[in-house]
Order: sequence, then C-alpha cells, then structure tokens
Amino acid sequence: MPTQDLLTYRPYLHFAPKKYWMNDPNGMVYFKGEYHLFYQHNPNDCIHGPMHWGHAVSKDMITWEQLDIALYPDALGTIFSGSVVVDWNNTSGFFPDEPGLVAIFTHHLHEEGKEPVQSQSLAFSHDQGRTWTKCQHNPVLVDHTKIDFRDPKVIWHKDKSRWVMVLATGQTISIYSSTNLIEWQFESEFGELVGSHEGVWECPDLFELPVNGKNKSEWVLLVSIGDNPDLDNGSRCWTQEKIIMLGSAFLIYLRRMGGGFTLVG
Repeated sequence: MPTQDLLTYRPYLHFAPKKYWMNDPNGMVYFKGEYHLFYQHNPNDCIHGPMHWGHAVSKDMITWEQLDIALYPDALGTIFSGSVVVDWNNTSGFFPDEPGLVAIFTHHLHEEGKEPVQSQSLAFSHDQGRTWTKCQHNPVLVDHTKIDFRDPKVIWHKDKSRWVMVLATGQTISIYSSTNLIEWQFESEFGELVGSHEGVWECPDLFELPVNGKNKSEWVLLVSIGDNPDLDNGSRCWTQEKIIMLGSAFLIYLRRMGGGFTLVG
C-alpha cells in the first residue's frame, strides 16, 4: 500500500502507535513541560495480548512522540491499567535529589489451570519517564479474596497529606490511603446495591471540581462498565457534595453525571 494511503487511515489529532494493538490510556500526567500518555499495548500483534505500557509525550497534546515501551511483563504478570503521579515531596523515598514519576499499575497473572491473580505494583523514573525501575516491594497491594482487583487511580489529598487510591474490585470501588505509596490502608468500599451493575466495574477515576458560583468544590467518582456490548454508554459517574474521611469512612453522595478521564500534574 502506498505511503499516502497509509496516512489516510491514521488519526491526525489523536495518538496511535506506529504499529500493533493499543487500548486503555493510562498514567496521563504533566511533568517538566511534557504531557505523558501511557497506554495498554501489545507490541507484537494487532490483537489484544500480553499487555505492556506504551508511552508517548507531547508539548501540546496534538503532536505526539512515541517513546520506548515503559513497562514490560515480568514474573508477577502482564501490565494492566493504572496511573502515574509526580512525587513532589519524596514521600516514597525514591527521589532523594529531585521529584520524579511513580507509576501505580496492576500486575495480571493468569497461569494455566488457575484463577487469574491481580495485584498492585509500583515503578519509578528519574529521567522524565524514559526509563523505569520496578519497586523491590512489588506487589505493594494484594487481596486474595478478589479476582477483579485492578486499575488503580491515585491522587494526592492535600488536606489529609496522604495518597488516595480508588481501585476497581468487581462490582465495587475499594478506597485505600497511603503516606508513602508503598504501604496501603483499606478505607472503605463503595457501590454495593448502588448505581449501574450491568457489567464489571473498572478504570475508576476520582477528582475534585469547583462548583460554579459557589465557594466550594465537589468530588467526582467515575466508573467504567467494561464488558457489556449492549450498553450505549460505557461509563457511570457520581458526585458528592462533601467527602469525609474519618478513619475508615468515606461518605459518597450519589448524583448521576457524564464521564471522562483526567490528567494530573
């Protein structure tokens, strides 16, 4: 096929790898003048397969440069979805000299004849995401009672001076907190008998938004419904007027909204 014909079928305003499979965007973060996009990637075929984290960067979110693969499968499993944060204050201990990037992702291990095992792991980068080192403590979060235990979205909660993780756990979202990204404490679980349960819950997102015309903000929890082809809309979203964290309590007040992904920086 001529080169011009190939260009005809490639997006101009959306990123696509040079070849082979991609799906979920992961770890979108802004750091040192670059927008980082990581994504689920099979670098060896045009079908879903052993997941890696592909990586691309942009100055303007229109023109993208594809970089080397960020995360490869290992003995703990293939690399499922997750998020990336900037550890500005070296809470993890990975960055004694200057801030860097930390990826929080799901290891997915499926051995023949066994149930899949999903666990949460870390990797960190000192060179703006060009190379990555996996944490020696991996996995940092496991739950042997849950098969679906994946897609960590992590944010820094300034008022509480801790990291907060929302994690897809079957038909619920489990919430954890940590002061160092390595040791995680279970806080609460949300979703039983609430909201849509037309498919498995996955790829959650949690972010704060200001309320127009009012001196307050609300927290928004977005959940994707991942495995039902009959659904017209794959995401569900709730907001809360107030988030309260008292020991193990997160109170979430429901209100139906639209959905989307967020970028951190």
